[in-house]
Amino acid sequence: MQATATAKYLGVPPRKIRLILDVVRGKQVDEALAMLRFIQSPAARLVAQVVKSASANAENNLQLSPSDLHIAAIYAGDGPRLKRFRPRARGRAGRIIKRSSHVTVVVSEKEA
Repeated sequence: MQATATAKYLGVPPRKIRLILDVVRGKQVDEALAMLRFIQSPAARLVAQVVKSASANAENNLQLSPSDLHIAAIYAGDGPRLKRFRPRARGRAGRIIKRSSHVTVVVSEKEA
């Protein structure tokens, strides 16, 4: 049985979040949360929230034991982009694109 959790519209680009996701992919949930606690990135806190939410969904909705859960799939997709402009020389404008992302975590019970 699998439980999922999704965090949408995170104000961090998907490229930066994927670096953190690669560290915890396939790990036990407890081990992944311990690793995320010590990563020096603001995005690690956001990823930890989604992992905790997926674990809570598995525990409360599917009655799975939280100690047996592992991360079956974790990925980040593109969210909407905020487009802004910055004044440049000679009356021109430079485009600023602020990217956002959606993070999805799927946890399942470890098969014996």
